[in-house]
Amino acid sequence: MKRGQAAMEFLMTYGWAILAAVIVIGVLAYFGVFSPKTYVPNQCTLSAPLGCNAGIADPTGVSLEIRNGAGESLNVASVSVSGCGSANNGGTGWVVADTALQTVIVPCTLTAGEKFQGDITVTYTKSGSALSLTSSGRIVDSV
Repeated sequence: MKRGQAAMEFLMTYGWAILAAVIVIGVLAYFGVFSPKTYVPNQCTLSAPLGCNAGIADPTGVSLEIRNGAGESLNVASVSVSGCGSANNGGTGWVVADTALQTVIVPCTLTAGEKFQGDITVTYTKSGSALSLTSSGRIVDSV
């Protein structure tokens, strides 16, 4: 009889400890501690010769601040972001002088409170050239 009581007390002690651990893990999961999107840093990158100074995603679209590092003026034809669409300044594009910044807004509908990730593609030509070039990158931001 005593062995049965000792075994039952042993199992009950471990049972309460396991139940407490399950409750703690459940509470942490409820508050988003295990959600990987909370640990992904906000970033905006573009391949050379362009750079992304800043990228902001809000419910109305994605705003990008593009920096020209080419050493000459560039004619940007369009800027597109996956999951959104593209912007082309009414079909005329933008002329971005050397070392200048250009703010481009790509309209789309995003959900507030979510993490947005999109691939950026900038299509441009160098001054005096008809050859179409692209610069690609990525934006990650909280909406």
